[in-house]
Amino acid sequence: MSTDSHNDGGEDELRERVTNFLRRNFPQIQMHGGSAAIQHLDRESGEVHIQLGGACSGCGISPMTIQAIKSRMTKEIPEIETVVADTGMGGGADGDLGGMGHSDDGMSPSFPGDSADDGESDEGPQAPF
Repeated sequence: MSTDSHNDGGEDELRERVTNFLRRNFPQIQMHGGSAAIQHLDRESGEVHIQLGGACSGCGISPMTIQAIKSRMTKEIPEIETVVADTGMGGGADGDLGGMGHSDDGMSPSFPGDSADDGESDEGPQAPF
């Protein structure tokens, strides 16, 4: 039992350090209506799971924030070897970025279809003026 309480004390201290790291290095998360919560912390494996929520869930830069958290935390907190973080949308955050690229690609093919209607487009600008 004493080993468990010692382990819990060390984990609590590590949890507090991770929480302070997030507050200190990423105040914009809270300032912009988001939140960062530790979902799981395993001191033995050095793995922490962080859930970004609130405004982070729909934020376009949350994937960059996640990458920054992963990069900085493993450097600043030596006990942490692996950071798993997401916005609760799972692949949705990555999908949104990929979707943006695909969306742009999707828009390009539709423009040539619209350019076939150039005759009608010529009437458009003349009508309002």
